Amino acid sequence: VGFELREGEVHALVGGNGAGKSTLMKIMNGVYQKDSGTIRVRGQETEFQNIRDAWNFGIRMIFQELSLCPTLTVMENIFLTNEIKKGAFLDKRTMREKTAEILKEMKIDARPDDVIADLPVGTCQLIEIAKALFSNATILILDEPTASLTDREISILFRRIRELQKNGISFVYISHRMKEIFQIANRISVLRDGSMVMTKSTSEITMEEVISEITSGRRGDMEYKPHGHSLENAEELFRVEHLSVGKIVKDISFFIKKGEVLGIAGLMGSGRTETAEAIFGIRNHKGAVFSLDGKTIEIRSVQDAIRHQIALVPEDRRREGLVLEHSIDQNVCLTNLDKIKSGILTNNRMARAFTRECISQYNIKASGPGARISSLSGGNQQKGVIAKWLMKKPKLLILDEPTAGVDIGAKGDIIELVREYVADGNGALFISSEMSELMAACDRIIVLCDGEIKSEYQREKITDEEILEHAIQQ
Repeated sequence: VGFELREGEVHALVGGNGAGKSTLMKIMNGVYQKDSGTIRVRGQETEFQNIRDAWNFGIRMIFQELSLCPTLTVMENIFLTNEIKKGAFLDKRTMREKTAEILKEMKIDARPDDVIADLPVGTCQLIEIAKALFSNATILILDEPTASLTDREISILFRRIRELQKNGISFVYISHRMKEIFQIANRISVLRDGSMVMTKSTSEITMEEVISEITSGRRGDMEYKPHGHSLENAEELFRVEHLSVGKIVKDISFFIKKGEVLGIAGLMGSGRTETAEAIFGIRNHKGAVFSLDGKTIEIRSVQDAIRHQIALVPEDRRREGLVLEHSIDQNVCLTNLDKIKSGILTNNRMARAFTRECISQYNIKASGPGARISSLSGGNQQKGVIAKWLMKKPKLLILDEPTAGVDIGAKGDIIELVREYVADGNGALFISSEMSELMAACDRIIVLCDGEIKSEYQREKITDEEILEHAIQQ
């Protein structure tokens, strides 16, 4: 692979899941060591033995998997390894003041003394970005930096990037979001199966051409496909009434019909994730009444939700959806133990066969069932999370940002998978920050704002994304 980054440019690096984007950049950042070839920084040939070597050349990387320490505060994370001292002691007052300035500049809804583990994943993503942007880096590698961000937060990030560009700072921008790439990048390089297949100026190529290069002409279908029958008279599958979660979600009610994908749109902090987690029994709720197939059910725990055939693909797959140190088969079989048992014991042979079926059915790129799931690309990890629940055949599938870190072809595949799944009389609750995904996946969309349902739209009546964007910003 050959790759060139110019001073003061934003160079987008794109490709399918497992194409080698993150691996290439981790070599550039000293996480991995190259087998052969040369690395030059400002004309000087160099070797990176570790991350500190890359830092000495002003190279910093914001990883797709967050690298913040969850038990430390925002301030402690931002100044980790770069602490300000007064004599022999830490100058916490100065660090706290500087952290407050950084948070204000980036419009991040957090305080210097907040513990990372207590913050939403989107806020943590912004803090990770802020930590790198306010370092002395001259080269910043951003790996899926906007996967958990809303449009408002993305515009703040882009404004900051453009400001730093003027000061000669260079960016490598890894993303599956084509619209963003054409907004921010000067040049685009495409990796496919570990080889560099194209590098062109953004002005010299169209979005369709980039997608074609990424997918070798294949792309997932991101167009909304109405069901062959009307949902108007369909039976109700699930209903929640008077759901409140702390001070975040305020007395909301909605229903999902059999064969329907219901979307939830809203800004970060609107209560989207909290609603999903309450239905799945993760968060405590008060006053809520749940109904499934016309019968009242009680959901007080995750076990309750699973018993009633409700599944959740969580927003943060690494913290909540997977056991990273375990193998693919251990992760996939965790929710499907009944399918791999011989008597009262689990059967390894059955587990491997079951996992191979999942890998084949959901097109997961892996060396085999025994591969550690942390070794997979982000998109293939996400496929593993979706596979382990769909193989359980739930009646209601809740998906919170299901295509975060997933390539353009796989996004369409996931949406098609969800549409096929509900066509069998099941239902889905689909949460996404991307309007195009909501438009492609959902039959009906509700808009949450400050924990309340502000509006509802039938998909057929939404003519373009701007209608939803406007509703969310109100």
